[in-house]
Amino acid sequence: MADSSPQGRGAIRKALKELTDAGYYRVEKIRMPDGTIRTETHVYDTPWSAPDDTRPAPGGAAAGRAGSPLGKNRRKEPSLPARSADDGKPEEREEASEAADEVREAVATLFRVIRPEPRLRLGEAEAAELAPLVAQWLQRGAAHADLAQALLPGLPVPMHSAAALLRYRLEHKMPPAQPARPAARPTARYAECAKCHDPVPRPGICRPCAGLTTRTPTPGQGADIATAGAARARTALRSAMTGSRPAHIAA
Repeated sequence: MADSSPQGRGAIRKALKELTDAGYYRVEKIRMPDGTIRTETHVYDTPWSAPDDTRPAPGGAAAGRAGSPLGKNRRKEPSLPARSADDGKPEEREEASEAADEVREAVATLFRVIRPEPRLRLGEAEAAELAPLVAQWLQRGAAHADLAQALLPGLPVPMHSAAALLRYRLEHKMPPAQPARPAARPTARYAECAKCHDPVPRPGICRPCAGLTTRTPTPGQGADIATAGAARARTALRSAMTGSRPAHIAA
């Protein structure tokens, strides 16, 4: 092999040693009955096991000779493929996809901002490292003009590191986080009963007019007070619907 190969004897010897250590190449010396020694070379497509581990039990000719490699174990369960990064719950994949979209948007925004300034040239890897800071600016309501005003003016001469300068300005000029706005209180709406004109929570008729309950008369002057109160309520409701303020409400 060494004589017919341009690699030389040293390279051939090293390659055979590596194959031997890996179990793909084996040289066996067999002593013959007449005392001579014969050398057999074995080459395997799969790593062979040591003879002590693979020596078969005594048997007939079908058992094979000692030191022969074992055949493939057909009963062995197939190994499962390694779990890829795409595996996981749908929620996890969706969150990962949203995070990747956010990074891409931040990188694209940063490149658009620094494009007019040739001294602020970045590589894709550098822009990806700055993307989380740009994403924070965008989450806090910053626009393209805000980033340009913070990153472009007053560049030093000479420019030693565009990435370091942009990181410093993104960190130290970041706008404050916007406070969460309180939820708007729903506007109260009122309506009148279509029969007695008493206030009801929704358009229609009240429960007494629908026959679901009975009206309880108020003893003494309670009926007069209730009537006056209902009149004031109706006047206020009409004013609220028309948008005008009543000139006078009787007390």
